[in-house]
Amino acid sequence: MFEEDVKNGDGGISRREFVGMAVAATVAASAEKLAWAVDAQTGMAYRTLGRTGEKVSLMGLGGSHIGRQQDEQESIRIIRTAIDNGVNFLDNCWDYNGGESEVRMGKALRDGYRQRAFLMTKIDGRTRKAATEQLEESLRRLQTDHIDLLQFHEVIRMEDPERIFAPGNGMEAIVEAQKAGKVRYIGFTGHKSPDIHLKMLQTADAHHFHFDAVQMPLNVMDAHFDSFEKKVLPALVRKQIGVLGMKPMGSGIILQSKVVEPAECLHYAMNLPTSVVITGCDSLSILGKSLQTARDFRPLSEAQVAALLNKTVETARNGQFELYKTSTNFDGTGHNPQWLG
Repeated sequence: MFEEDVKNGDGGISRREFVGMAVAATVAASAEKLAWAVDAQTGMAYRTLGRTGEKVSLMGLGGSHIGRQQDEQESIRIIRTAIDNGVNFLDNCWDYNGGESEVRMGKALRDGYRQRAFLMTKIDGRTRKAATEQLEESLRRLQTDHIDLLQFHEVIRMEDPERIFAPGNGMEAIVEAQKAGKVRYIGFTGHKSPDIHLKMLQTADAHHFHFDAVQMPLNVMDAHFDSFEKKVLPALVRKQIGVLGMKPMGSGIILQSKVVEPAECLHYAMNLPTSVVITGCDSLSILGKSLQTARDFRPLSEAQVAALLNKTVETARNGQFELYKTSTNFDGTGHNPQWLG
């Protein structure tokens, strides 16, 4: 047996970690193939969303931060400024800030902005009734007659896949809504465990259903601990499912490690075969920095990827900077089980 878990005497990485880095670099190399075009006016790059053929901005605007502003008009300015600068992928969720995130986004999408956006939101409902009611409420808040991508939110329990796909439950309702033109594409999200994501994909296969997109944490810490990148990402690439990277900075917690900078975090996630990397911006200043980071992105070399992974390997151990995996702090449906229906 190789002593793959024993660190080198000079404090370097183990053989297992080195192999993991090589795998990560190989997967990352395929990200360049997703590049479609760069808008000459805004400098924003666009990639293809899985096999849908949709072109989405490399950077997506997170919805959770939108509802946290004291000033609603500031939220609207953030959304419209992002769109004016080439961001067309908008993230949201039925439960964000008691619905305020969707309400504000709906107002921002007036005056022709809706036609320029690829609008995604999420629902928590597992039952037909809950899923239908939440979708209808999201449509009203967002002031639109259709959602471009609707996702089942927080697939974070092993029983979630079967419950969603059970006869007469949430998936049936959303497929019917899709046939009615209220939903264009269907996906799911989760932040807890890559094994639950794999079970959701397996359950979909058993029901002969193909997801259009999947959202999950992808960042420099995830690569080392219970990794979505290593376990789930290859399956999504193989199945031609759009990859939505979230928590590139772990909701800011990764930055507390003091070992990586925001731009490094975003560039690492963008270097993976992600269709879009979603980042939260709660001010015009942060939005401006994120936009510039997206414009500055160039595919990383294998050496650059290895360097980022090498300097995060120690701090990533045990998931201490990935609390969405290791605690219940981020489990909105855990704290509010009634949202599931």
